[in-house]
This record gives sequence, C-alpha cells and structure tokens, in this order.
Amino acid sequence: MDPAALSAALLAVIAPLAEARREGSSAGITAADLPLERPKNRDHGDWASNAALKLSKIVGANPREFAAEIAAGLEAVEGIASVEVAGPGFINIRLDAAAAGALARTIVEQGAAFGTNDSRADEVINLEFVSANPTGPIHLGGTRWAAAGDSLARILSSQGAKVTREYYFNDHGAQIDRFARSLVAAHQGDPTPEDGYGGAYIGDIAQRVVAAYDGDIDALDADAKQEAFRELGVNLMFGEIKQSLHEFGVDFDVYFHENDLHDSGAVERAVARLRELGHIFEADGATWLRSTEFGDDKDRVIIKSDGNPAYISGDLAYYLDKRERGFNRCIIMLGADHHGYVQRLMAMCAAFGDEPNVNLQVLIGQMVNLVRDGQPVRMSKRNGTVVTLEDLVEIVGVDAARYALTRSSADSNLDIDLDVLQKRTNDNPVFYVQYAHARTHNVARNAADSGVDRSAFAPELLDHETESALLGALQEFPRIVAFAAEVREPHRVARYLEELAGLYHRWYDNCRVTPIGDAPVEPVHRTRLWLNDATGQVLRNGLDLLGVSAPERM
Repeated sequence: MDPAALSAALLAVIAPLAEARREGSSAGITAADLPLERPKNRDHGDWASNAALKLSKIVGANPREFAAEIAAGLEAVEGIASVEVAGPGFINIRLDAAAAGALARTIVEQGAAFGTNDSRADEVINLEFVSANPTGPIHLGGTRWAAAGDSLARILSSQGAKVTREYYFNDHGAQIDRFARSLVAAHQGDPTPEDGYGGAYIGDIAQRVVAAYDGDIDALDADAKQEAFRELGVNLMFGEIKQSLHEFGVDFDVYFHENDLHDSGAVERAVARLRELGHIFEADGATWLRSTEFGDDKDRVIIKSDGNPAYISGDLAYYLDKRERGFNRCIIMLGADHHGYVQRLMAMCAAFGDEPNVNLQVLIGQMVNLVRDGQPVRMSKRNGTVVTLEDLVEIVGVDAARYALTRSSADSNLDIDLDVLQKRTNDNPVFYVQYAHARTHNVARNAADSGVDRSAFAPELLDHETESALLGALQEFPRIVAFAAEVREPHRVARYLEELAGLYHRWYDNCRVTPIGDAPVEPVHRTRLWLNDATGQVLRNGLDLLGVSAPERM
C-alpha cells in the first residue's frame, strides 16, 4: 500500500464520519486535507496522521474521540495491520508486511517512471539560471546555480511541468566595454585597465581574437579595434562558457541576448504597457515606474533624463517578453549580490498585473567556499582572481562537483572540502550514494550466478525490521520529489538518497538475497531480489534528477 492508497483509505473512512457529525456534509474534505507522515520513531508504526486534530473543530468532535472512530474504521481496511491513537489525537498506522512489501514490485515495474507524475502539467516554466556575464569563466557561485538549476529543471519536469532552461546573455553595457578594453590592452602588452579584467584567460582570448579576425586588426583605429575585440571576444568567451557548461552536464534551451531587448523595441513596448496600466509618471526630465505602490522602497527611473534606458528597463522588457512567450511561471536564480533586487522585481511583476511569487519567483544563492588541507582555496591559475567551474571539475570530477553543490540548501553558505570529495569512502556523500547503487547491481549479478531470479514474489516475507525501514523510505520517494518541486529545493532529493543508501547498506548486512552454500533458493530470496532491484531503481531515479551518474560497478 503506497501513500496515495493509504490517503484514499483514510478519506474513505473519515468522509462518512464527518457527514454523520455534520448532518450530511463532509465540508469538502479531500485527501489533501489528510496529512500522512513517516514517524521518526518506527516503533510508532509505518505512518502517522494528525487528521483528527486538524478536522476536530470542523466536525465538532473531541480530537481523541474522533481519532478513535477513525482508527476503528481503518482497522477494517485490507493491508492495515493495526492502528493506535496516541496523545491528544494522533493516529499511528502499521501496515501488514504484504501490503508494505508490494511496493517493491510496483517500483520495479514502473522503473524510471516511479516518482514522476503530471501534477504540474499546467505550469509552463521559464527557468533562468547561471546567466554569467561573458567576461570570464564561470565562478563557483555560477557553478552552484548550474548544478542546482539543472537539477531543479529535472525535478519540475518529473512532476509534469513544461520547463525551458534559459540563459540570459548579458552582451550590453559597461562591463562588456571593460572586457573589450582588457583584451585590447593584453594584445598590445599594456597593463590591465584599472576597471578591467585580469587573469591568463584574457591573454588567451586576445590571441584568439587576433587569429580569428579577417585582416590586420592593428591597422584599425582605436574605436574600430575596440569594437572588433568586443564582438569577437564576447563570442569566443561565451563559446567557452557554453562548452564548460555542456561538459558539466548543463545545456540550455534558449540563450537570450540582452542586446535584443534594446534593438527590438522591447523596452519601449514594456514602458508603453505600464503607461497603459497607469503606473508611469514623468519627473525631472526622466520616466519613472511608480513601484512604491507595489511594495518597492522607492520609485524607479526607467528612462533617464538623457534619454538612455536605466538598468531596470531591461528587467521590465525581459519579464514582459517571457510572459508574452507563454510562460506562466518565471523563475530566476540569482547570486547573493542580487539580494537587493528581489523587492523591485516583485514590484515590477505586480505592476504588470501578475502575482509575485507565483508568476515570478526569485531564488537567491549564497557563496561557495572551497577548502583543502583545512585551508581555503582562493585562486584560479587561469582566472587569477576566483576559482572556476573548470577548476572544481578538474579536482573532483563532474559527479562529485554537481552532487556537492546540490546537496545543501542554496540559500545558505556552502563550504566544500575537496579532500573529502576525492575519497572513495563513506565520508564522501556522492561516493556513499553511488556505491549503494553499484552494490544493488553487484547483488543482482551474484543472484543471477546463484540461480536467484524474480520468478516469485511473496511480499509478506519481507518482515525483517531493516526491510520495513527500507520499504518505508522507498515509499517516501514520490513525496520527496513532489515537495522538492513545490519548494524549489533540489537538495531534499540528495539528502533523501543518502538516507536511503544508509538503510540499504543496513539491510544488505542483515538480509541475504542469495542462499548460503548449497542451500536451496527459496521464495524469500527471490522476493528480496525484487526489493534489492527496487532500491537500485530509486537510487538511479534520484541521481538522475541531480544530473549525477549511477554507476553499476565501483
């Protein structure tokens, strides 16, 4: 019996009880109103519900008395072994072994589909992440969003959402001009401009610009040379960024150029829309958005008095463009230095008539620090100022990097111990999970050699305490993934996988899939193979959601 079936059984018991107390009305109670949780103490059963406490006022009943009525009804449900009422009205439910064990077969038969659903089929999501300026390699903050953003896209897609991964290509503004001046200076052997970019990569890109330019770049005047280095340099740098992300397992569906907003008239269309809605005013020769009406701390200049668009104008045009492309959910993942932008972005969303945190959601990621030999790792050989995506991957590999960057909540600072990630021990969390998956395949290979197959399935035989605990965790996978999608937190999947791996290793130590010596193969061995393979499937499904490989041998 899976959580959905148990919720349905709980509803079937509670609805008539509520109707009897409310004279024919169940007050519209649904399965969503009947929470189920795994008890922290497994002695309390397989599942617990506070439904009686939650609904007691609605039905006009004493919580504990109502819980007792519910318990009596649940005890008659096939697959439920016992029900107890605890405290002021908590309901503890214990499944019989056959009902709990049947899940193993369900998982194996569903395969990669286990944990997926179509609950978010009405969500058309634009997920914008990384969006690093094409002025240098991706630093660790951007790398964290690459791992977390791609994982979030996978998780949302698994719940039926239509997700478009989008990279905002910032090729407009002062930072691009500084990048071009830095390239020119490197080519000419001049010092890096005071506000420019340093690092060996600048010299590399400058040399490639010269090689790619059709003609003698030094024959150009200063302005033309600057433009040549700007255009070719940005394209070369962005090519490197895209290649690095691809090798990291992250590819985007759309690369949106900021320049297009200004060249296509999108800014003017956004201003016109806001003017129609009555949220634009003129003052001091500039055009303003009356954003204080929507929770911003001050009104914002959109078009400056010199006629040039202010920075926020691009945000307005870009958001409107996304909505016009049909996205009803726009999620933006930004670095810690953008925390102050959230309020104005939400005001912008509301000004367009949309609902903040529904049509637009902004996620802020915090800093990442690398540690080796107990000391912080600060410098990149190539970039010269910060550690990059390539640096991290070179040290620990793609799998370890992606897993380490995703397994912690993105809104907290993250310290990554490189020494731990290079170990092939249980101290290394990605090794711990991947090894559990590889072990399930090793068990299956040994089972095949011993003549153990899945020709029989007797779930009532899965009655060892470690089997109960493992089955309980397997049941949780769909709920964990659904919740991770709801709260936009991929790390919940990673932490779940670590817990599942631990439970599997304990089961492996206590329950044999293959008979000892010349003992005959019995139904319990075949049934345990189902459980072994089910665990491997869930580990594989979870790792895939994180963009991490599931090796069959280690």
